[in-house]
Formats: sequence, structure tokens, C-alpha cells
Amino acid sequence: MIEIKDLLSRFSNILLSEEGKKESVRKIVGEVIGIDIQKEKIKIKNNVIYLNVKPIYKNEIFLKQEKIFTKLEEAFGKKSPKNIR
Repeated sequence: MIEIKDLLSRFSNILLSEEGKKESVRKIVGEVIGIDIQKEKIKIKNNVIYLNVKPIYKNEIFLKQEKIFTKLEEAFGKKSPKNIR
């Protein structure tokens, strides 16, 4: 018999796939600062989010960084990214 925790861990891995993370980051950043970033311009490596956007957008993101990280923590839990570059 399969235990529920095993099933939930499988779904957790599926939900936290690379594309899923990018989509969540895109939605959260868009919600907080009001711009739409393409998934191709987002890269996540070693719990660091790399954004390939215009400098004016990066400034806005850095100004509202605390709010973004709060929402990312709600979405990802303990595995949330810790830095944006």
C-alpha cells in the first residue's frame, strides 16, 4: 500500500519543477511590480533568481524585494529562492 506522504512528495517534485518555478516567479514579480516578464528571461540556479530585464525594472524589483521574497516563501516554502540578481 502506498502511503499518502509518498504521493505528496511525488506531486511536490512535479509542482516544483524548473518550469513551474519560473512561472511562479513570473507571476509573483508581475503581481508586485506590475510588469510581465517572459519565462525565457528568468533563470533559477542555486536558489538565486537571475532576471534578464531592463535596469529600470531591476531597480523596481530591488525596491520591492522584501515583498517579493515573502510571496515566494508562501509559494515555495523552505525551498524558496534567497536572492535576485
